[in-house]
Amino acid sequence: MRYPIAALLSLAFLSCAPPPVEDPSEASVPLIDSGGVQVMVLGTYHMAGSDADVINVEVDSVLTDRRQGELEALAETLATFAPTVVVTERVTEPPDYLDPQLVEYSEALLDTDPNERVQIALRLAERANVTRVHGLDEQPQDGEPDYFPFQAVVDHAEATGAADDLTRHIAAAQSMVEEFMAATANDPIATRLLKLNTGPMSSADFYYWLSELDEGEAQPAAELQAYWFMRNAKIWSKLIDVTKPGDRVVVVYGAGHKFWLEHFADHTPGFVRVDPAPYLERVQPK
Repeated sequence: MRYPIAALLSLAFLSCAPPPVEDPSEASVPLIDSGGVQVMVLGTYHMAGSDADVINVEVDSVLTDRRQGELEALAETLATFAPTVVVTERVTEPPDYLDPQLVEYSEALLDTDPNERVQIALRLAERANVTRVHGLDEQPQDGEPDYFPFQAVVDHAEATGAADDLTRHIAAAQSMVEEFMAATANDPIATRLLKLNTGPMSSADFYYWLSELDEGEAQPAAELQAYWFMRNAKIWSKLIDVTKPGDRVVVVYGAGHKFWLEHFADHTPGFVRVDPAPYLERVQPK
């Protein structure tokens, strides 16, 4: 029973002046202290789908006229947050970590590339006149650890007779993904994202459950959690590098990262977490 390293990542549904901010009393968006770096983590599903992992995601096309209208409305509403920085789930070059695809961005790209980096992040950057788009993803380079050593958990489960338990849990996770996607199939994209950002798909419960498989000094699940934390900590460290006081950041990332990135926003001095839910609730599809 071998699972690709990326298997569980499919659970993550994965200097110009900004536009004026709407009156919060009219927009139903809470006032936020502007003294620190404000960070909104928008957890997403993989809009291009996934069929190569153990936990696969089948999605309807976001390139249809209906979905494009919904994404336009989403971008326009998120733009009322007046972001100065947009973060994408892409590996880029230090020290600036600028996403090179911003240079390639065009309206035509929206018609051909379903990836959420384009459909949400770059679309938002264009609508909100954001020129600082940073790809802050972290993947192991030479000499760095595997940030998601799931195969070690699988091998340990097989060696200790817990393979069936792990298989059942993977199947339950697959069912949860399928049920979520089916239940929200007719929802506007903003509604689906609202449910994704406020429900169990954005929690860390799966990783905590894995610790039950550890025995004594054989602790591959604890190590997986530690390395997953490390990956997100490095993403956050890069975010600190590319922001300054007064910035307003929208992080467009797979939902599996949301728990830890919001944790860092809550606990890092000088940073303030902004809940995306009030903005998602306001989106009116075109």
